[in-house]
Amino acid sequence: MTDTRPIARALLSVFDKTGVVELARALHEHGAQLLSTGGTYRALSDAGLPVVEVAEVTGFPECFDGRVKTLHPKIHGGILYRRDVAAHVDRAGELEIAPIDLVVVNLYPFEAARDKPGATRDEIVEMIDIGGPGMVRAAAKNHDAVGVVTDPAQYDALVAELRTSGGLTRSMRTRLAAAAFRETARYDAAIAAWMTADAEPTDAGLPEVFALTLRRGAEMRYGENPHQQAALYLEAGREPPFGAFRVLGGKALSYNNLLDAQGALNLVRDLGVLAGERAACAIIKHQSPCGAAIASDLPDAYRRAFDGDPMSAFGGIVAFNQPIDVDTMRAMVSTKQFVEVVIAPRIDAEALDVAAAATGGWKNARLVEVPVAAPPRHDLRPVDGGLLVQSVDAIGESDLEIVTERAPSDAERRDLAMADIVAKHVKSNAIVLVKDEMLVGAGGGQTSRVDAVELACKKAGDRAAGAALGSDAFFPFADGLEAAAAAGVTAAVEPGGSRRDDEVIAAANRLGVALAFTGVRHFRH
Repeated sequence: MTDTRPIARALLSVFDKTGVVELARALHEHGAQLLSTGGTYRALSDAGLPVVEVAEVTGFPECFDGRVKTLHPKIHGGILYRRDVAAHVDRAGELEIAPIDLVVVNLYPFEAARDKPGATRDEIVEMIDIGGPGMVRAAAKNHDAVGVVTDPAQYDALVAELRTSGGLTRSMRTRLAAAAFRETARYDAAIAAWMTADAEPTDAGLPEVFALTLRRGAEMRYGENPHQQAALYLEAGREPPFGAFRVLGGKALSYNNLLDAQGALNLVRDLGVLAGERAACAIIKHQSPCGAAIASDLPDAYRRAFDGDPMSAFGGIVAFNQPIDVDTMRAMVSTKQFVEVVIAPRIDAEALDVAAAATGGWKNARLVEVPVAAPPRHDLRPVDGGLLVQSVDAIGESDLEIVTERAPSDAERRDLAMADIVAKHVKSNAIVLVKDEMLVGAGGGQTSRVDAVELACKKAGDRAAGAALGSDAFFPFADGLEAAAAAGVTAAVEPGGSRRDDEVIAAANRLGVALAFTGVRHFRH
């Protein structure tokens, strides 16, 4: 077959009619006969273009509220028969099936219907396209002879190809076919995910087939290191937090910025659940919490989070659970500390003015509005050839089981609750120290729990005295708790479940440390 195929007959049937009249006019000027259906037919006819209605070709009217329009051999046969197989050509002639050289289809907006507030199940189901994907797949399969266009963004390239080549080259047809199969895969995955969620309760476990398609949202300047390429891919049709972010100031977000920003968002989301109506602030550096606090107002929450470890906060990511007002921004810029990114559900205009006038380390800080939304249902980690999928380690309400003779005070209970949450966000082995609802020390990524304790206590310094300790997993021996008590820790929370729990409890009683078990481990690898 020749490399370039002319377009003698084109079928246009689109839901999104952006640019379709202009495209049809260009096709007509290049000698193509236009076929169309429903609203697209009316739009082209109203524009004065000569267009043949598909029902005239098939001899069968549209029916069932438009559910059946193009599902007919004279349409699918015209798309699918092979022009290089004599038997196909002869049979098409016998059946009076004329070839269709170009299919222009975009699909019913299922995702928009799914995400529309108040949409009923019937309304969502009605936006599941049937004929459109059928024609798209047929044209993409037969791309040796047929072009397929699924996005108005492709129209300009199609017209340019017509003008330069007089038709569609094999290279263009192949690229369009690949894009078409990506589109139908994305579309079907979105439907499958919604249908699965609709059919199964959230606690039904992981589905047998995990359907996931991602659309490139933004390209990064480089990846984790300058020699690596990177891009942000978003779940099709959804707006997770970093699909809806708005950068209000500073440079574009980098790959590492987004990784750390996600960590900061995860932590401040959990802290916000504990804080309730109060303010929460989290500071993340290299995926590790180096500041966290809960307070009555946002400026105080920031100051206390920053004071937890000012040295580590240099070049960090700061996240809030509440909108940033002018007082909060003033509190931040007064530190003159270098900050990579500031995240909040909203940043007031007056606060942006304060940031714009700031000097020093705040001059180039990225200011980002991100909805502090509910966490996703699944956590994905790549391995060679696939993904590890697990449910998200979401916090839940759980009463502390006090296992020592001394019960924690009310203040210690508040600190224990926060320590348990923060430890969840620190790399295992993880130990955190919290005092007065402020993170004062963290030891993460250690292969020994005693080393993690010693690192957290070193970070805390004198503030370890009277602090509450949170551990992501049980103490396998009493030595870790003993090291914490030696630094002044007075309360601790851990999952429990070790064979030596009795030894650890006995050590806590001997040391006067109030010890609580949660029964829930929070490893983060």
